[in-house]
Amino acid sequence: MNHKIILCFGLLLYMSISSGIGQEVVTQDSTKKKTKLGPLFKKDELLRFTLTTHFKPLLRDRSNKKPPYRWAKISYDRKKKSRVAMKIRVKVRGNFRRATANCTFPPLLLNIPNKKDKNTIFERQNLLKLVTHCQNEEYIIQEYLVYQMFNLLTEHSFQARLAQVTYEDSAGKRATETRPAFLLENETFLAKRIGATNIYRKQVPAYLIDSVNMATVAVFEYMIGNTDWSVPFLHNIKLFSKNDRIIAVPYDFDHSGIVEAKYARPAEELNLESVRQRLYRGLTYSPAVFQEVFDNFRRAKPAIYALYEENPQLKEGYVKRTVKYLDAFYKTIDDPKSLKSIFTSTASPPVVIKGLN
Repeated sequence: MNHKIILCFGLLLYMSISSGIGQEVVTQDSTKKKTKLGPLFKKDELLRFTLTTHFKPLLRDRSNKKPPYRWAKISYDRKKKSRVAMKIRVKVRGNFRRATANCTFPPLLLNIPNKKDKNTIFERQNLLKLVTHCQNEEYIIQEYLVYQMFNLLTEHSFQARLAQVTYEDSAGKRATETRPAFLLENETFLAKRIGATNIYRKQVPAYLIDSVNMATVAVFEYMIGNTDWSVPFLHNIKLFSKNDRIIAVPYDFDHSGIVEAKYARPAEELNLESVRQRLYRGLTYSPAVFQEVFDNFRRAKPAIYALYEENPQLKEGYVKRTVKYLDAFYKTIDDPKSLKSIFTSTASPPVVIKGLN
């Protein structure tokens, strides 16, 4: 009886989401060709710019539950053109990485006025997440490559742009420093790019998500050794509606095993020794769905390995460890016994992690 009630509730929830958003999706699909998203994520080359602000009050905002925006300036050089200087607003953001106990420098949110970004690299952008160096500059490159990896598997993924940012204190009290970072595509822009609309509703069960999409996300999280995500709580997951389907898109991969951040720890409820230990946290899907998903991973394998083996910014030791880590994943999906025990076992109920709300 309880199972029937849950199933009916899920169907009603799906119908309410679909009916409430479906018409907007059709509208966006019909104008998708006319949508202009600007030049920022159309190139992969390193973007160099200077961020100038009064850093003392900005960094002090890390302890504020609702940090305010601070005035700032972005400037960068252009080829054969004058230097660009734009007034913007900036504030600290994030949860784990915002805390001073976890990171020496917080992630930032850049608020770029639309009227001032014309004919610049930031044209048509508005809110941009800036993922900063936290504790170790190497983590930036390593997390950035995870976004690149997921781009190879599906268009339903966030785009990222690697940057070299010079942080300049307007008060002259803090030493100027240049650090690697990356800019992350805004979720609204992602929705426009794929012809979808945002869903901000929590408690949407994973079984209502498009099966191939959700299986792709879950298998990808398994591949990179990431358990720090949840669909119902929208924890490091964004939901979108597209052609009457619900699509899940993951982000924030610094706690994944493949990044190797020293501060990353798995949730106690999962009983894992480290984030390098893989655990599949997705649903059990039909053999046909899994076959389609695994074939997609196999097709992308050469390009995924090339991200690491052909990247001069990575240390040789990290490349070797990562290739070995990926080898273990591909060996798993090519072994029928491993597939059955890891991806199709229903013996263990899903673990609910405290604090994901």
